[in-house]
Amino acid sequence: MPDRFSHAIELTPAFHDLDPMNVVWHGHYLKYLELARCALLQRFDYDYPQMRESGYFWPIVDLRSKYIRPATWGRPLSVRATIVEWENRLKIDYLISDATSGERMTRAHTIQVAVEIASGQMQYVCPRVLWERLGVHP
Repeated sequence: MPDRFSHAIELTPAFHDLDPMNVVWHGHYLKYLELARCALLQRFDYDYPQMRESGYFWPIVDLRSKYIRPATWGRPLSVRATIVEWENRLKIDYLISDATSGERMTRAHTIQVAVEIASGQMQYVCPRVLWERLGVHP
C-alpha cells in the first residue's frame, strides 16, 4: 500500500483507561482505533461529516483484534491506521506499538460498508465518492 493510505497518531493511555489489573482495558483499544481511523480519513476529507454529506453511512460490520502485549498507564503509544481495501468495502488495518521502542502491542482491522442514507440499502460496491477522495480509479 502506498504510504499515503497510512497515518499514525500518538497517544498516552490515561489512568481512567486502566482495568483492575493496571493495564489498559481491552475495550479502550477500540477508542484508540477510532481516533486513528478518523485522523486517517480526515487526510482525505472524508471523515464522518463528509460521509453523511455524501449520502452514505459507513457502519463497522467486522472488527478483529489480536492483543500481543498490554498497554499501560503513561506508556506512549503509536496507533497506525492503513487503508488496505476500498473496492467493495473499506478495510483498515491497525498496528498499536510502543511509541518509544516500536514494540508491537496490538494488531487489528475494521471493515466498513457503505449504506445509502436515503434508502437504507447496503452498497455492494463502494460509492464513487470514496474512490474520488482516495484518488484511486475503479
